[in-house]
Amino acid sequence: AYHQITNISRPGGKPRIYTVVGYICETDTFGINRKISEIQEGDILCLRNAGAYCFSMSSNYNSRFRPAEVLVHEGRARLIRRRETMEDLLRNQVEVDLFASVSGK
Repeated sequence: AYHQITNISRPGGKPRIYTVVGYICETDTFGINRKISEIQEGDILCLRNAGAYCFSMSSNYNSRFRPAEVLVHEGRARLIRRRETMEDLLRNQVEVDLFASVSGK
């Protein structure tokens, strides 16, 4: 899939060539050899049409927390979904004692 990628922290910055990848698995590549305004640590990138990186298609694959979601409207950023925590990730897990039947030796 093709994702338009922009550096919204420096929209007018000097264009450079980047390969943009995710951190979830080895095939997480969003763009190869893309011309994007110069990226510095802390910059915010906008990946349009990002599919599984949106909440509706997300999962906790590799025990990754779902990120916060931010809506930017008329230049103002609003938090619309908070970042998941460890408590959120573990909330529906059930403790199972697989060795209960052999513990009476």
